[in-house]
Amino acid sequence: MDIRIPLGQWVEDFVDVLTDVAQPFFDVLRAIFLGAHDLINLVFQSPPFWVIILAVAALGFLARGWKLALGVLVGFTLILAVDQWENAMDTLSLVLVASIIAVIISVPLGILGARFDNASRILKPILDFLQTMPALVYLIPALILFRVGVVPGIVATIVFALAPGVRLTELGIRGVDKEVVEAGHAFGSSPFRILRQIQLPLAMPSIMAGVNQVIMLSLSMVVIAGMVGAGGLGGDVVASLNRLDIGLGFEAGLSVVILAIVLDRLTASLGTRKPRVKKADAVPSVNAEASVSQKDEQLVAASAS
Repeated sequence: MDIRIPLGQWVEDFVDVLTDVAQPFFDVLRAIFLGAHDLINLVFQSPPFWVIILAVAALGFLARGWKLALGVLVGFTLILAVDQWENAMDTLSLVLVASIIAVIISVPLGILGARFDNASRILKPILDFLQTMPALVYLIPALILFRVGVVPGIVATIVFALAPGVRLTELGIRGVDKEVVEAGHAFGSSPFRILRQIQLPLAMPSIMAGVNQVIMLSLSMVVIAGMVGAGGLGGDVVASLNRLDIGLGFEAGLSVVILAIVLDRLTASLGTRKPRVKKADAVPSVNAEASVSQKDEQLVAASAS
């Protein structure tokens, strides 16, 4: 008996309905993403190349010291020397836009999953689906809804890079010492204040690791962006594949690697900083027990008198 579920046809019909009903919404979304990309790209492309190199090197020096600053100078100078500077800035703009939007979405979802077990159970299979689905599959509906250009690349990158930010945010918040949270409750802090001033600072290394992974996955999608007409380094990689141009492919690929290393080191340095938690919001369990014992002693003294 030949049984076939027309799942693909159902998905295609669903996308057709979205195109007919919600196309104005997707047009607005396309304008927003494109405007954000053009704005960030203008920031990177307008100044002379040496201004951008020195600015990123200064960030590297503040984050990790002179070694990272020297690496930025050498790496970005190499990108300039192989004539990939404009493409690299285009790609960096795309990655930053996609990463910022992915982080804005993933961190609240991770917080939601950490605070509510039912939300975590719902999110896990969705994240598994997003992480295991081949990235090329996202291009088809993205092209239909957002047309050819940089925006389908941004959308596909957001969907592909979203999952690690959610997972590591939830993991970091769940890993906060329960005694510290209970001490915050004991001293009358609201749940929002405990989240903002206790859980998030203590979970920041894990959250920043999630941000790091989001950026790395975003960079791995630049080839996908090139296939849908986004240009940048991905465009040169696709062009080198079509022409079997090994040299162009290596230069563009090496530029992607340099951007990845610089962004990885910068974001990793943010995650290694020690969180600052106010004493009024998070009192160690030892101090909490000491305060309880002092109250017990006062009650005993009062009853004795």
